[in-house]
Amino acid sequence: MNFLAVIPARARSTRLPGKMLADIGGKPMVVWVAEKARASGAADVVVATDDAEIAKAVQAHGFRALMTRDDHPTGTDRLAEVCVQLGLSDDHIVVNIQGDEPLISPTLVADVAQALDRHPSAAIATAAHPLQSADELFNPNMVKVVCDTHGRAMYFSRAPIPWARDALAGGDPVLAPGLPALRHIGLYAYRAGFLRRFPSLSQGTLERWESLEQLRAMEHGFSIQVHLTAHAPAPGVDTQADLDQVRGLVATPGQG
Repeated sequence: MNFLAVIPARARSTRLPGKMLADIGGKPMVVWVAEKARASGAADVVVATDDAEIAKAVQAHGFRALMTRDDHPTGTDRLAEVCVQLGLSDDHIVVNIQGDEPLISPTLVADVAQALDRHPSAAIATAAHPLQSADELFNPNMVKVVCDTHGRAMYFSRAPIPWARDALAGGDPVLAPGLPALRHIGLYAYRAGFLRRFPSLSQGTLERWESLEQLRAMEHGFSIQVHLTAHAPAPGVDTQADLDQVRGLVATPGQG
């Protein structure tokens, strides 16, 4: 199976300015991501950026950079431009890897691409893992997903879903034993045909309330296949503290 790995890498970041080029063990963060993407078995790796310095750094490390517009509202819109620029066929699988995930598992990237390849009725595939604590279940910053018996997403929410009625009747936030509570992992594989359509889809009502872009696809009738993995992903980088943590992990033998 051939798939294209695309890393959207915009220059602007409100929480950690310049993070795409932040040094981690002697290499820019976005280059770490590109190396993980290449290790996944992707047929090609492209960094889609609106910044000449990011493009220069990527190319200096032997990776392909594609200049895209600087007015895209989301990373998915940037991927749509990549599909148009490259003239990809509708069935071509494109995996979106966030540029701030320097420790992303190459195996997980490949698994999500394969999940989409194995389910031709799905427009998108993504990943999830079992929640381990009530704190995770009730944390609105950890997005939850519920799936049907075929592994298709039924809904994504910041709320604790599914709701364990009896276990939560007393009002205490607990994780009921055996509850199929899954945390969504923000890694996506798309069919290029869907990506080209995405910019024309109107924002969904549920998407606005939850502030979850994947709900737009579901509200417009597109199916999302969910690959289940046993473990939580390695930490991404949103803040200086996150960056310090990743630097520490990279500096530890056997990590990174």
